[in-house]
Amino acid sequence: MYASDLHRTQVRKGSGTPYIAHLLSVSSRVLSVGGTEVQAIAGLLHDAAEDQGGRATLDDVRKRFGSDVAQIVADCTDSWVEPKPAWRPRKEAYLSLLPNKATSSLLVSLADKVDNAEAILNDYRNIGDNLWGRFTGGREGTVWYYRRLSEIFSRALPGTLARQLALTVSDFPSEQP
Repeated sequence: MYASDLHRTQVRKGSGTPYIAHLLSVSSRVLSVGGTEVQAIAGLLHDAAEDQGGRATLDDVRKRFGSDVAQIVADCTDSWVEPKPAWRPRKEAYLSLLPNKATSSLLVSLADKVDNAEAILNDYRNIGDNLWGRFTGGREGTVWYYRRLSEIFSRALPGTLARQLALTVSDFPSEQP
């Protein structure tokens, strides 16, 4: 499988869980709310360009899976350069563009954010504040980012997944310890 090959050396932050588990979960979440095959494939590949080769990987995705999948992957990508720009401005830029993305892209991005938020909350419940050291934004930035994502998705793509993100994020600790 292409996604597995691309991400074969990656694991979830701090967990040791193979990254493919996240990709499969995102794809499954997309399908569970009525997403299309194109969106499900994009769910498997949503981090391909960002994590595994930038525009060259996106071109390969386009060649293998078509322009619709490639567009969704591009819309889920918050950086095209290595090293990535500073965390906060990069996230602010992504958030500012998010409401204008196509619905097909929003669904994949939302499924990704729900899966990430649930993993963060589960890890927080298990290991407490030690969790925040995994994230460039730390506690304050990570909580800020996911609360802002939840606000945007609640307006831009209301429904089951947006409600799930809102519920999950509401259980996050405050931004300030």
